[in-house]
Amino acid sequence: MKTHSQKVAKFDTKKSVKRARATRKKRSGWIIKVPGGEYAWSNKIERVGIIRKGLPYDSIEVISKRTDLPVRQVLTIFGVPQTTYNKKKRGKELLSGRDSEVVLLLTELLDFGSEVFNNESDKFQRWLKKPNVSLGGVKPESLFDSVTGIQEVKNALNRLEYGNMA
Repeated sequence: MKTHSQKVAKFDTKKSVKRARATRKKRSGWIIKVPGGEYAWSNKIERVGIIRKGLPYDSIEVISKRTDLPVRQVLTIFGVPQTTYNKKKRGKELLSGRDSEVVLLLTELLDFGSEVFNNESDKFQRWLKKPNVSLGGVKPESLFDSVTGIQEVKNALNRLEYGNMA
């Protein structure tokens, strides 16, 4: 039997949603730091500007570290052979627009995922590597090879953030 001093706090969905929205509004933007500089954007138009200019091949290594995937596996996401990558990286060449967009979207996704998991990167990395029912039973990281796949992983993280199954 419960007494008045043992009140059970009710979960307030409205407060939870407000808190999640406030957290999202606090985010000022994204940054990807590569050797020789950094790229920052806070909206889609700024992202388009960076995509049009292109990101350096060094950004693939940044994504490799952030996703905890070997560079070779990240290269398969981009469809770039190791020898081509080495040559273009040495030549300080830039990624194509499509590949630059994937890097920027992955940066946004990884920042968002980290936020959803309260900056506990180990938990987030485990989540990325486990098959996920809401994604058709595939590992979230296996969807990083397309813009649609990245968006689906982001949708799953959104569901998780708001307390739905993901």
